[in-house]
Amino acid sequence: MGGTRWSDRHYHDRAAELKRTNRSAFGHNEDIDYGRVQAGVHEDMDPSRFRNGVREARDSEVHPHSTPIAVMFDVTGSMRRVPRILQQNLCKLLGLCLRRGFVEDPAILIAGIGDATCDVAPVQIGQFESGNEIEQDLDHLYLEGGGGGQMTESYELALYFLARKAAVDCYAKRGKRGYAFIIGDEMPYPRVKRREVRRIFGDHLQADIPLRQILAEAEEKFEIYSVLPNLTSYYTDRKVIECWRDLLGQRALRLDDPKGISELIATTVGLAENAVATNDVGKTLRGEGIDRKIAKAVSTALAGVGG
Repeated sequence: MGGTRWSDRHYHDRAAELKRTNRSAFGHNEDIDYGRVQAGVHEDMDPSRFRNGVREARDSEVHPHSTPIAVMFDVTGSMRRVPRILQQNLCKLLGLCLRRGFVEDPAILIAGIGDATCDVAPVQIGQFESGNEIEQDLDHLYLEGGGGGQMTESYELALYFLARKAAVDCYAKRGKRGYAFIIGDEMPYPRVKRREVRRIFGDHLQADIPLRQILAEAEEKFEIYSVLPNLTSYYTDRKVIECWRDLLGQRALRLDDPKGISELIATTVGLAENAVATNDVGKTLRGEGIDRKIAKAVSTALAGVGG
């Protein structure tokens, strides 16, 4: 996937059409809310239906140096607002990456994360896309709003996908890692459970996989970040904060203004690609017309992260 190009005009035209017809940018979620379809994972986001068993970020004539960026949201409870914020700011995410040269040939994957112990849609995964197909994957996302209420969600299954179900040319051809952002306000379960992997992905494991093992596998192909946004249930909870810091070190980020999620993702990639310096983050964002408060929140979140 990822052989097309992003168009701001197409995005704005679609947004105007949705407003005119009083339709949601999350059509599948709206269909579920109104009882038009049964609650669950859209078939195009279903991990058990992947073509060739994987999601692919391949080089193409249009994008010869594809760089995968997985954006993986917790869609339980209070986190449901974050995908809506990203949808409203897709232009900023792609625009920053492309106009500022933060990264070459970005291919963005949208995914939703729930709780495999209780949710009907615990893992939803789109394609790696470089064009407006990203909007379609958001349209197919079910914002379930479930979760188990025990400060853990199935983030480890997102890591399983990154480790074993993502085929990326940047790593296979060039030995270069892509990027993955796990956006949530709780902690992962301590292991990948084989019964959940079989039910959700259709894979047969011999045994459960410890969390740190699957993280290490995923980190071979992806530079992984966690993002804990403000206005969510556990933004100030020390247990959650220290859990992610223990796993990811300085790549465990806290964002004081969730409206800056697109800017944070783009700028984090820019830092890792040495396309922007840590001290220049705020200035760069303000140069793009970004609100001063959001620019400050992003700068603060990235204060300890270097290129």
